Amino acid sequence: MTEFKYKPDGEVLKNFMKDSNFFRGIRGPVGSGKSVACCVEVFRRALEQKPNKDGVRKSRWAVIRNTNPQLRTTTIKTWLDWFPEDQWGRFHWSVPYTHHIKTSNLDIEVIFLALDRPEDVKKLLSLEVTGVWVNEAREIPKSIIDACTMRCGRFPSMREGGPTWSGVICDTNAPEEDHWWPIMSGEVPIPDHIPREQAKMLVKPDNWNFFVQPSAMVETLDDKGEVNEYQDNVKAENKLNMLDTYYSNLIRGKTKSWIDVYVMNRLGTIQEGKPVYPQFVSETHIAEEEIPIAAGVQLYIGIDFGLTPAAVFGQKVRGRWLIQAEIVAIDMGIVRFAELLRQEIATRFHNLDVKIYGDPAGDFRAQTDESTPFQILRGAGLKAIPAPSNSVDLRLESVSSQLTKMADGKPAFLIDRRCPSLIKGFQGGYCYRRMQVSGERFDDKPEKNMYSHIHDALQYLMLGAGEGRQLISGQKPLSSFIARRDFNVFDKKPSVRKKSSIWANL
Repeated sequence: MTEFKYKPDGEVLKNFMKDSNFFRGIRGPVGSGKSVACCVEVFRRALEQKPNKDGVRKSRWAVIRNTNPQLRTTTIKTWLDWFPEDQWGRFHWSVPYTHHIKTSNLDIEVIFLALDRPEDVKKLLSLEVTGVWVNEAREIPKSIIDACTMRCGRFPSMREGGPTWSGVICDTNAPEEDHWWPIMSGEVPIPDHIPREQAKMLVKPDNWNFFVQPSAMVETLDDKGEVNEYQDNVKAENKLNMLDTYYSNLIRGKTKSWIDVYVMNRLGTIQEGKPVYPQFVSETHIAEEEIPIAAGVQLYIGIDFGLTPAAVFGQKVRGRWLIQAEIVAIDMGIVRFAELLRQEIATRFHNLDVKIYGDPAGDFRAQTDESTPFQILRGAGLKAIPAPSNSVDLRLESVSSQLTKMADGKPAFLIDRRCPSLIKGFQGGYCYRRMQVSGERFDDKPEKNMYSHIHDALQYLMLGAGEGRQLISGQKPLSSFIARRDFNVFDKKPSVRKKSSIWANL
């Protein structure tokens, strides 16, 4: 067998690899050796597998990354740095990417999957593996982790003796505070807005363990408590494999939020792109208390379809948009999602007149199903129709135009704190991706990421409810009037529209 040498440089790395819990996660700064440790751990566990009757140690692993570009350029690159093809056999670059390492007494199959490929998600849900390595777990939802745990321990079969060890290993840079990782590790409490059943899934099982590496640098503060300078941390791990100047060069030109996450290993949010809604101000647009449901007022719901369907719920009360709820699902078909919608409406919004607007593209039949998402929703008793436009510019304007308005001296747009995905998107998660060119240049359309689906749903809600009608139909905005003191907006009867427009049939 080809000689293989590895020694973890750091106590946390050592303890991570010595641990044998079913789930192990390691969080650390960039360059701390956590991804390499996971590569080696996959191979080490394969070597520890008990031989079958033919004397061969058989195992199968799945390696998960959020997107295909990240999988190819980062995860697979790291793997092949340690297990090059000229020493360990040919890497198969057809989907799913596979590296099958075979020696006289070792047979290990490593399958690399990206979650932005529907075929890869389906492959994951059908695999029978010894273990799973999730690379950069902060980009992966908890539902995928749960799916991984179900596929582990199923190879080799019990006829061949079963797996000697099975489980899930994860590595990550520091995620946000409301991510499942810090909640399950006990670093932050379970948020109050999470429903009871979901909260149960965020309690750390006894056979799960989390490891936190030291920061790569330490701060010195001035009299005002602000960062004066950064110095290398003597307790940092993997220093033997890094240049002495690596981190001092790395932090040049970086924001404090970037340094906090990637170097200091602190929980937080990074704004790497250009926010889509710079008009959004958290102190202005996020309600301090839970937003109540207005009885007798029209409820609007916006829906985005796909593998990660999302829905936003809102009411317009006296000229103010009140966004009260969100639903974000992962790897869920429209049939199951329709049931979630029904439950949310019945639980929080019963006895309200409901109008539902969705992605116009959902009116087309899928290749694998004769029914459209709208037909499925209607079959479930949900009267949904396509939003009047799918123009990105119109959709964005329908939201941004409300962020700068006032109604009765108050912001015309207010969002409930129980909408974390929508809020994180407003705060910079929903953004224009920085282009890989010199200067400050960004894509002209918002990046497709974990926040884009919920914000697409919000845009369909706003367009369907009539915001942005001037842009679509060329109509003048409704003129304002001075009401009597005893005027009640809810007693006003709707007027009959004289002219037909695109909005007339909605």
